[in-house]
Amino acid sequence: MKPVYSLAVDIGGTFTDIVLRASDGALTVDKTLTTPRNLLDGFFTGVHAVLKKAGIGPADVNGVVVHATTVVTNSLIERKGDVTAMLVTVGFRDVLSIRNEHRYEMYDPQIEFAAPLVPRELTFGVAERTLADGTVTKAPQRAEIVAIAEKLKAAQVRSLAICLLNSYANAANERAVAAILREAAPDLFLSLSSDVAPQVREYPRASTTAINAYTMPISLPYLRALAERLKKEKFANEPLIMLSSGGIIGVEVAGRNPVRMIESGPAAGALAASHYAEVLGLDRLMSFDMGGTTAKACLIEDRKPLVAGVFEADRKYRFKEGSGMPVTIPSIDMIEIGAGGGSIAHVDDLGLLKVGPESAGAEPGPACYGRGGLQPTVTDADLLLGLLDADNFLGGEMKLDLQAARAAAGRVGELLGTGINETARGIYRIVAEAMASATRAHATDRGVDYRGMPLFAFGGAGPAHACEVGALLMSTSVIFPPQASVLSAFGTLVTPVRLDLVRSALGILDAVDWARTERLIAEMADEGMSALANAGVARADVSMTFGADLRYFGQQNEVGVTFTFDPRASRDTVAIRKEFERAYLAQYGFNPSHVPVEIVSWRLTVRGPNVPFHTAAVTAHSAGKPRHSRPVHLWQDDQQVPVYDRSALATGQSMAGPAIIEERETTIVIPPGWSATVDAFGCVVASLEKSS
Repeated sequence: MKPVYSLAVDIGGTFTDIVLRASDGALTVDKTLTTPRNLLDGFFTGVHAVLKKAGIGPADVNGVVVHATTVVTNSLIERKGDVTAMLVTVGFRDVLSIRNEHRYEMYDPQIEFAAPLVPRELTFGVAERTLADGTVTKAPQRAEIVAIAEKLKAAQVRSLAICLLNSYANAANERAVAAILREAAPDLFLSLSSDVAPQVREYPRASTTAINAYTMPISLPYLRALAERLKKEKFANEPLIMLSSGGIIGVEVAGRNPVRMIESGPAAGALAASHYAEVLGLDRLMSFDMGGTTAKACLIEDRKPLVAGVFEADRKYRFKEGSGMPVTIPSIDMIEIGAGGGSIAHVDDLGLLKVGPESAGAEPGPACYGRGGLQPTVTDADLLLGLLDADNFLGGEMKLDLQAARAAAGRVGELLGTGINETARGIYRIVAEAMASATRAHATDRGVDYRGMPLFAFGGAGPAHACEVGALLMSTSVIFPPQASVLSAFGTLVTPVRLDLVRSALGILDAVDWARTERLIAEMADEGMSALANAGVARADVSMTFGADLRYFGQQNEVGVTFTFDPRASRDTVAIRKEFERAYLAQYGFNPSHVPVEIVSWRLTVRGPNVPFHTAAVTAHSAGKPRHSRPVHLWQDDQQVPVYDRSALATGQSMAGPAIIEERETTIVIPPGWSATVDAFGCVVASLEKSS
């Protein structure tokens, strides 16, 4: 039979990763620098390189083409979006500025927030009103909307967010306004809150809709251009796009809902970790993804990543919850750690060594890249410590400049009064402590005991730092999968087409309006079916999973619950409450069971069939010997450490630390006191040896 080839491309802040998968499970990979000025240049540079390696052409890629991208995130961080306006109910023009009145740092009188994406002068009030129960007491007037359209044209507005009061309960007024605008200003990109985020809480809904509107003029043309170029180069199928929730969907749906793509790359990595949890038979993992710009940790419980109903984008202070813009879109629940390979080391006002959150990115990159970077980064420290080979980075295709790294670290060392090796060791250990500390807090906040949980390490920089982080987290083992550097791209190939939807329906659980509930779930099902059909999934292959957000009456925050049944069929509020109380107990440690339970939102996940995957572990037939040894300065100066080629390792082979295992795209570091074994799936599994 003719082989089936599928392609995945993950564009990160520093590198673009490409994975080509054959139907027998064989993988061909490549890694190239991201091209921020035109992301498609790096995309197709990497794609052509991997096809050349495999000896095939574009027409031979007859399976899926899946893409995870940072285009939306970059637009937000760099504020590169087009002129965007917002329509709100009259009297609510300041919703984005007032926010929710939450102070993320209670005692800081200089507290700052990022400027709203839509300025007040481009926020227009509409004389209309929908009540909280969905009753329309005042419909919008055509003359007023047409007049606003003229103002939008005069201000050269390209995209518009429509977020009217209580539209989550009844979208009639928003749809009426949109219909008028499509006639009066047909070139406008429109984002309706009742489509983007039909949920309670005015500010988060407005924030989510504004982000969608701000980025749609970038995302939709970009994805359409991608689809057009793939078609021009004779690829068989249109691309599918990775979403923050862990699903993939078609170009048009993704392009019109860019707010769903913000965390697409990291989500793919978490899904790859879940895939390996299944393969390795592990119920629990801590996913650790360290790339060129940031690191991400994700808890894998019951072989699935945790999913959150809200997250934040573009935080003013990276680790301060509340300092960013809320996004009420389902997303895989991860903690972002400002410590990637490109994170910059510096001395603060107190004379202390700090690393990140600023990153050198792909341009200019770390000093050792020789592209104009002058500040020392984590990658520079790894090179100076001997963990990286200056002549064998990316298989020798990209030479590293050791002297540039030495000069950059030397400038920081002068301020600290430390030598080159001591400075580099300080950078390495500070990064490990920062990542372990953030991961502990993330797990503890979710009621999860991280101690003893295996650490699953990947990303270009992750394998060089994972054992150090694992020791701090008291992990029983650290697992390095095959192709660890491009695993996020691999993750897009092991997830089904999927869309996660939500509708708010506030009310006491014991008095649920089941007629309204059935209508809301039917709306979500229709939207999901349409989106999956756009991605090429047959209706007969679609399955649905139901869930809800619930809380005890009087509480502000809710807990998400997934059901094993269709709540419409059983209408079993006792079973729903039981699932909620189980989840609440796990997170908070107690249940005030005498308090009534309130339902806030219904959720529906619509997915296509599971993706079959055959692991094709490629290991050597006999145990490999070290290729050579080189001086490493991490544990002591000038320690000779054996260096292995990963491709030369055999199944069952063991190595005692210290050792370095190199592959083209990444480097695994096994410290002293650790041992590593190659398992039947090609994973290198490192364990900390017990002291006698």
